Amino acid sequence: MREIAARLRAWNGAGTAYAVATVVSARGSAPRPPGAAMAVSADGEAAGSVSGGCVEGAVYELCREALRTGEPARESFGYSDDDAFAVGLTCGGTVEVHVRPGPVPDAGLAAVSRGEHVAFAQVVPGGDLLVVWPDRHHGTTGRADLDTAVVGEARAMLDGGRTGMRTVRCRDDLSVFVQSFSSPPRLLVYGAIDHAAALARQGSFLGHRVTVCDARPVFATPARFPDADEVVADWPHRHLAAEAERGALDGRTAVCVLTHDAKFDVPLLAVALRLPVAYVGAMGSRRTHRDRLARLREAGLSDGELARLRSPIGLDLGARTPEETAVAIAAEIVAARRGGSALPLGRTGGPIHHDRPAAAHVA
Repeated sequence: MREIAARLRAWNGAGTAYAVATVVSARGSAPRPPGAAMAVSADGEAAGSVSGGCVEGAVYELCREALRTGEPARESFGYSDDDAFAVGLTCGGTVEVHVRPGPVPDAGLAAVSRGEHVAFAQVVPGGDLLVVWPDRHHGTTGRADLDTAVVGEARAMLDGGRTGMRTVRCRDDLSVFVQSFSSPPRLLVYGAIDHAAALARQGSFLGHRVTVCDARPVFATPARFPDADEVVADWPHRHLAAEAERGALDGRTAVCVLTHDAKFDVPLLAVALRLPVAYVGAMGSRRTHRDRLARLREAGLSDGELARLRSPIGLDLGARTPEETAVAIAAEIVAARRGGSALPLGRTGGPIHHDRPAAAHVA
């Protein structure tokens, strides 16, 4: 959608009718991911692509039909061994395309063009398009209760930088397609130890972009951390300060300090606790924690800044192994992001899901 936003805004301004086809799911070696879009105007002009050429003609005709009838459509395209001449993907993958007549709200297109942290959400099939920001939304499904559910799902997807189909919670018969214009949240793991490898796997599983950093090049190697998106050999405090300087952190970022060595973690935490990130945790015993707090106070950190530190890191799961510890840390990160109590659900009341607005996007 991003690549055709300017054209759609021009059509909106001119009052030109158009239909938009969006890839809502893709399997196998499909050429375009969910979110790829093509639009067709009433006068036959096309913009964008859903397959790189394989099924463009068929999708073009679906858009023309949607313009004629005013009805949405949903169609799957895949390779067929039974009919080699059927319209499909020669790459062997399968894509599902949803076609919607009517304009995309200009407020949403403008937000996409400005690079804002925003998502489009639509009940499929049919339904109006909602534009969802972390703190507000534009548009309606026509029902307040459904708006609340759809916006909640969209914000959860937006917070994770994810695009795809979601079943509306507690409504198995209702699906919503969410297209996020956002990068995944970051997980910065400092300390190239075995716990870091386990935490990198957890972070990747949860959809984070994972960075592992250590000052010792012999330990900070991609071979030791295959689940990390990047492995950096640098002094941790210098790396984090540089990431902040280049605007690569935001209010969804989690910083995990696993070094439990004062010469590394004190200067690093002095930087981290003054950044507007979502989570800062540090590994170590309770004695290490008390010593660390004293050193950080000596470094000039305030009580308010120190109160942001989650140490010893993780929830009390009784974890012993690196893998169990990684689960405890990941669970605390999720609870911090979602506003969860971290208590057993059987001991709580009220809603199970938490729909507080997603954190602000900076970068």
